[in-house]
Amino acid sequence: MEMEQSTVEKAQAARRGRRALLPHLCVLLAGTLWGCIGLYNRRLLGAGLSVQTLVLVRNSGGALVLGLLGALLDRSVFRVRLRHLPIFLGTGLVSILLFTLCYFSCQQLCSLAVAAVLLYTAPAFVVLLAAILWKEKLTKRKLLALLLAFLGCLLVTGLWSGDLQVTAWGAVLGVCSGLFYGLYSIFGHYALAHDSPGAVTFYTFLFAALGALVLLRPAEVAACFASAETALPALGLILLGTVAPYLLYTWGLAGLESGKAAILASIEPVVAALVGVLAFGEPMDLGIVGGLVCIVASVVILR
Repeated sequence: MEMEQSTVEKAQAARRGRRALLPHLCVLLAGTLWGCIGLYNRRLLGAGLSVQTLVLVRNSGGALVLGLLGALLDRSVFRVRLRHLPIFLGTGLVSILLFTLCYFSCQQLCSLAVAAVLLYTAPAFVVLLAAILWKEKLTKRKLLALLLAFLGCLLVTGLWSGDLQVTAWGAVLGVCSGLFYGLYSIFGHYALAHDSPGAVTFYTFLFAALGALVLLRPAEVAACFASAETALPALGLILLGTVAPYLLYTWGLAGLESGKAAILASIEPVVAALVGVLAFGEPMDLGIVGGLVCIVASVVILR
């Protein structure tokens, strides 16, 4: 009898362990998909499309796909209380739309290394804001993981390569991109207290799409979907670079502390570095290898 009870307890513990692991895996997979965005953006920008059009296509396409999925699979994603809609001004306009505009603009004014490093100030903003707003503990483990993740980002992006381009306005935009990027975890925390992950993701992109209409360039949007050369990477940006990772990240955020989720998502530059090496022939030096080790170590420490 005791043996049977022990077996049941072990099985229950194993199930709890798998349930606890799932949010971590969702966030890691989301970061992996975000790290592949360069596969689509490079092709679209190389075809002559502007940053503004990429922002519009990403947000509007994401809202459309999420709306269709909701209509076909789960119409509960459309049900939210009117008094909760202002939260989506934060997740949609502030977090998604402004983050994308600031980050892409920073890339135009500074080197890609500087833009990426400034973007990954996001976990620091999240950890500090979560400690202030919700009293999340700033544990030694979390601080060590945060330090390793940021150090890894510095190494992966080649900050110390000696070939950097920095402007004051570009630096401001880069820090703002990190802040806005991190605020998705903060606003999302409040939204998930009232609504499902699917509803949060849909209304986030609906508001982001509405805000992005001010960037509309009809001729460029039409050209984006006029041929397979640009339509396929545009669909990849929408489906694999936007809809899937934001759904996964929001699901993961529902089961994790905001600061921990933000640090786990730092797997993105690891994947981006590998994409650069494998898809575009970019060099893999010791700095990149060291950065990958630091970021993976930060993920292992949190787990």
